[in-house]
Amino acid sequence: MFCNKNPVEQPPQDEISTTKIAFESNVDGNSEIYVVDSNGSNMTNLTNHQSSDYTPSWSPDGTKIAFISKRDGNPNLYVMDSNGSNIIKLTNESRNYVFPIWSPDGEKIAMTSEYLNPESDIYVVDSDGSNLKNLTNNSVPDYDPSWSPDGTKIVFTTRRDGNYEIYVMNSDGSNPINLSNNSARDEDPSWSPNGTKIAFTSGRDSGFCIFIMNSDGTNPVNMTSNSGSDWRPSWSPDGTKIAFWSYRGNKGCEIYVMDSDGSNQTYLTYTSELDYNISWSPDSRKLAFMSDLHHNYEIYVINSDGSNLINLTNNSAMNFCPSWSPIIYK
Repeated sequence: MFCNKNPVEQPPQDEISTTKIAFESNVDGNSEIYVVDSNGSNMTNLTNHQSSDYTPSWSPDGTKIAFISKRDGNPNLYVMDSNGSNIIKLTNESRNYVFPIWSPDGEKIAMTSEYLNPESDIYVVDSDGSNLKNLTNNSVPDYDPSWSPDGTKIVFTTRRDGNYEIYVMNSDGSNPINLSNNSARDEDPSWSPNGTKIAFTSGRDSGFCIFIMNSDGTNPVNMTSNSGSDWRPSWSPDGTKIAFWSYRGNKGCEIYVMDSDGSNQTYLTYTSELDYNISWSPDSRKLAFMSDLHHNYEIYVINSDGSNLINLTNNSAMNFCPSWSPIIYK
């Protein structure tokens, strides 16, 4: 399962009070949204409903969590307060929505409908449920939206030119432009926190590697250059590092971190299992991720240098899609 990769904004160090990690888990029998303190304490079921709730996404100010729920039939978008109260249904559609992503100002939420299907499109809705709009609206897959830091543009993956390309459009869906413009497969776009660069996955060289290009599509550079497969780049909130998943050699899917110029690639997880779905802490010092190290998916936290691996969930259930909160004030 691919989950939200957009980083939360980095707060000043002296403002950090406490942070939480939202995730989905079936520990109580069906998929629910939970939160846990970043040290593993106070795990709490926020949704507590008989239907499936999944893919949580924190609002930029940390007061709300968007998620998808099947409680009324089709997967629709909901928002709740960060303590699980005041659950509000924002969409009422027959489409299958996934992966909500908040705009930087918290006023809008982007999401994908019918993920990876031919009719997959990118939608945006106001955070109060008004003004739902299909931004892409064509007969080929459009998915993986990533907001520009100023909220004026959205970069995404599309097959509208016959192969997978990285496009950018205005936040209202106007003026779509092909940024990657290459015959190889390009996907997984992720905007840098300062708005000047876009990281993405490309198969244009040997294997699939992490590339960075300018936000206008110029000067694409291979950052990882290897014969394996590197996927899903995720910028640290301070913009100095990029985490990604990698299949290299006989290892499973592992997590690597590198400096944003491609140097100092560090192999973090060493589990030989499946480690993915990365979410950075707001201070850029740690990463949350999911792993099947013990043959069920659990949520782990690790320092960005690979030290101090902690199992946050420590149960026999399936735990997915960690989303690290922005600052939570006491």
